[in-house]
Amino acid sequence: LRDNRIELVRASWHELSISVSDVSLSDEGQYTCSLFTMPVKTSKAFLTVLGVPEKPQITGFTSPVMEGERMQLTCKTSGSKPAADMRWFKNDKEVKDVKYFKEEDANRKTFTVSSTLDFLADRSDDGAVVSCRVDHESLNSTPQIAMQVLEIHYTPLVKIISSNSWPEEGQSIILTCESKGKPVPEPVMWTKDGGELPDPERMVVNGRVLSISFLNKTDNGTYRCEAKNPIGRNSTEYVLIVHDVFNTLLPTTVIPSLTTATVTTNVALTASTTTSATATSIRDPNALAGQTGPDHALIGGIVAVVVFVTLCSIILLGRYLARHKGTYLTNEAKGAEDAPDADTAIINAEGSQVNAEEKKEYFI
Repeated sequence: LRDNRIELVRASWHELSISVSDVSLSDEGQYTCSLFTMPVKTSKAFLTVLGVPEKPQITGFTSPVMEGERMQLTCKTSGSKPAADMRWFKNDKEVKDVKYFKEEDANRKTFTVSSTLDFLADRSDDGAVVSCRVDHESLNSTPQIAMQVLEIHYTPLVKIISSNSWPEEGQSIILTCESKGKPVPEPVMWTKDGGELPDPERMVVNGRVLSISFLNKTDNGTYRCEAKNPIGRNSTEYVLIVHDVFNTLLPTTVIPSLTTATVTTNVALTASTTTSATATSIRDPNALAGQTGPDHALIGGIVAVVVFVTLCSIILLGRYLARHKGTYLTNEAKGAEDAPDADTAIINAEGSQVNAEEKKEYFI
């Protein structure tokens, strides 16, 4: 061996050791050790030199990228022997759908490895870290990594948040317009039903917040919030409905018949009234709060009983009068009212049995 990088380390009758510094690919090959005896004895060993891959680089990114554009990022490394392994990650999550290429270098011993990541830019990718990782046995389990932070520009995303889910007359409401975009959107613009806000004294805009005080029915309508940036503009709408002041009314229980019934009603006076009954409950819209309607079934039953008792009484009285004949006088009794005794009465009677031709009766 004739090379200044090769040094004799140990030499004896039993051992001969050398060291090679600054190893290169040219050092790869078969090495032979000979013992000059009769006959000569030899031993051979093949030395394999690994090609360490260069630090990878990512190309193809131009900042910024508009949302919806197609991006092609290429990661490349040279000098690996054998060919290195390459993988893509987005925010520490591996991306599988990539293209892998391998080709020999000019020395015909090492390889250049490249991989392409192809995708459509999305607003969710803004700020994402894309990394290319190269693994090789020469790196002693310490991979080489190249990183690229994505910058995606997109139109504003607009959303309206209401402070009152059930606005009533006399109350206030705050509408907050949240807008997110890149570049940051300009101050938002509020409109109502396609025009300007009709009452600036009650409808106050402070940045992205619209405050409306002392709500009334004229405030009903569609409120639009619009935001824009150099990429474009976007808007969203909120339909405001002002409700009447809510009054909790007690329900009226109605039984649809004239018969007697047992009704059980449980009423909970809370934000919402819950009624459980064996009959249908109907609320009178004209009834005052805290008052209940008359029990029509009970009144109808009482009237029916009174009418029935009256009819029975009239029928019984009629039958009694029909069977009672009253007080009446026969011809025999005429002229005997003042007689002192019965014999005299018979003698004095106009219609006595002696003179009477016939007996008559008169119904009074």
